[in-house]
Amino acid sequence: MYYYRYDNAEVNCCYKYLMFSYNIIFWLAGVAFIAVGFWAWNEKGILSDLSQVTRMHGFDPVWLVLAVGTITFILGFAGCVGALRENICLLKFFSGIIGLIFFLELAVAVLAVVFQAQVRQWLNQFFLSNIRAYRDDIDLQNLIDSLQRVNHCCGAQGPMDWDLNMYFSCNGSHSNREKCGVPFSCCQFDPAESVMNTQCGYDVRKRPEVRSFPVCNMCGTGEVGVTMVTVFLPLQREWNNIYRKGCIAALEDWLPGNLITVAIVFVVISVLQMLGIYLARTLISDIEKVKFSY
Repeated sequence: MYYYRYDNAEVNCCYKYLMFSYNIIFWLAGVAFIAVGFWAWNEKGILSDLSQVTRMHGFDPVWLVLAVGTITFILGFAGCVGALRENICLLKFFSGIIGLIFFLELAVAVLAVVFQAQVRQWLNQFFLSNIRAYRDDIDLQNLIDSLQRVNHCCGAQGPMDWDLNMYFSCNGSHSNREKCGVPFSCCQFDPAESVMNTQCGYDVRKRPEVRSFPVCNMCGTGEVGVTMVTVFLPLQREWNNIYRKGCIAALEDWLPGNLITVAIVFVVISVLQMLGIYLARTLISDIEKVKFSY
């Protein structure tokens, strides 16, 4: 049996250190994400009482930061060490996970287009569940406020969705000042105001006050009759100063006008992933040639 022997086989230093430089950036980014995530948890007191994690009702954005940071850290570490130590196992692990992530992204994009109604329903339920937990987590609160303020929307389908939150609900017997209101992020910002009025959403959903008055019928004719007249008093505030469009509808309006931006982001991410896979596979090929030459 004859074996082909490669003459002067060696690992390409250009690809090797390009692979290292490519991954050191993502490794450091992963470290930064993890550090920010644990800092956020420490600020909320979760690190001193880990049982709080199981008591969270809504979506904690810190979980997303930690998940992205952990995956980025592991992949960056595998790429860096695999390139420097010329370790085939780490390089195969790196290229395999990157390829898996790419195909998962592609599958999610295709499923989102095919099952638009189901995605819309899931987003609606997800938003409503987090409205209920709005006051339970400061990071979730800031995330919802940013979403409503940037997209000029309020609630999932409209301002009345905030009735699901126990602090803004009109149905409860509580005397919270925010009762029948909405968060300040639902308010339309007045450019003339230098400071945002955080109480602008108070009472905006307050129902008309119903009062009944006795009215005397045929008084002075000898026949006295009393009729109760119901009067609806107007709202203390009108909805003119808050956004009426729901955030799901705002997202549906935003997406068609920004398809090019979304496509560019997807292409850039895909190119970076394909570049990582190409560098890893090229290094693997060079390392195998060197080993075979011996």
